[in-house]
Amino acid sequence: MAASTALSSSITTFKSSPFQPRASSINPLPSVKFPSISSNNPLISHFVSAPKNSTVAPLRSAAASTTPETTKTATTFHGLCYVLGDNIDTDQIIPAEYLTLVPSNPDEYKKLGSYALCGLPSSYQTRFVEPGEFTSKYSIVIGGDNFGCGSSREHAPVALGAAGVLAVVAESYARIFFRNSVSTGEVYPLESEKRICEECKTGDVLTVEIGDSRLINHTTGKEYKLKPIGDAGPVIEAGGIFAYARKAGMISAREA
Repeated sequence: MAASTALSSSITTFKSSPFQPRASSINPLPSVKFPSISSNNPLISHFVSAPKNSTVAPLRSAAASTTPETTKTATTFHGLCYVLGDNIDTDQIIPAEYLTLVPSNPDEYKKLGSYALCGLPSSYQTRFVEPGEFTSKYSIVIGGDNFGCGSSREHAPVALGAAGVLAVVAESYARIFFRNSVSTGEVYPLESEKRICEECKTGDVLTVEIGDSRLINHTTGKEYKLKPIGDAGPVIEAGGIFAYARKAGMISAREA
């Protein structure tokens, strides 16, 4: 995703929206004009280089279980992966029948997680979220080409985030899914330099290092280079475009 200027200078307008990730007190998201995308295919995102000077500080970890612990730091994710193919559309990520759920309602946000990727075809025999559960044991999603194509529903990245997904690593993204991921701050949409979806299997243990733009498959022992996420990184880390603008002093802080 090419950015000609920093995100701080590209944020121009804000308006109310019901989406705010991972918070019981939901503030509306603004509308934001993102850096333009220059590509022969306007639906595919591309990234620009980002400095590798992040400081790692623990933010969240899952409860201990028989599976590898899912952990998140400022620049590193570690957990099990769920592998998908090409052209995974938003209706497969979250079917239209569940769009009546309102993410600003904590209970309904939780329910969205239970329906994440429930629209996948029967060829995916391993369920992403087990019956009766609200979150998935797979915290990293691996995809192929054109991930998140289809309708422009913000529920798609929100459902993945509600299910506990920290990052999606795909060959390329539908532009609107990429932008919705950034604006909601729900997941990191990372782009691989090669077709990782054919070299990873569901259940492999991965580490994603955003600062070094690297993915490590501990199950196979292979490492892969990722394309830097660039200016979108700080926005996602802040929790979305509204939180980023408030943190940067572009808008006044709301009273608790």
